[in-house]
Amino acid sequence: VQLQASGGGLVQTGGSLRLSCAASGSIFSINVMAWHRQAPGKQRELVAAITRGGITDYADSVKGRFTISRDNAKNTVYLQMDSLRPDDTAVYYCYGGIWGQGTLVTVSS
Repeated sequence: VQLQASGGGLVQTGGSLRLSCAASGSIFSINVMAWHRQAPGKQRELVAAITRGGITDYADSVKGRFTISRDNAKNTVYLQMDSLRPDDTAVYYCYGGIWGQGTLVTVSS
């Protein structure tokens, strides 16, 4: 399975973006799918995760602003990002046992 992330871009503070992570094969057997991010000069960090059954977990910094979801029928995981802030600027990666390529999110002040 390969993972392809998309949906990044430039947005103003307070704006929204929706990231997608499309898998080349079935993700049904992958229990946990997740989004991570890496800001310039910082370590990669977990942003949000979702189990096959729909249980979610979020980093404290994004709780109440980001929503992770998955569509097993479409083999896709989403990250809805609202109320974006400049410190959300990073390359966002999806993970499902393997890493996908990243998509850059830039939030301007």
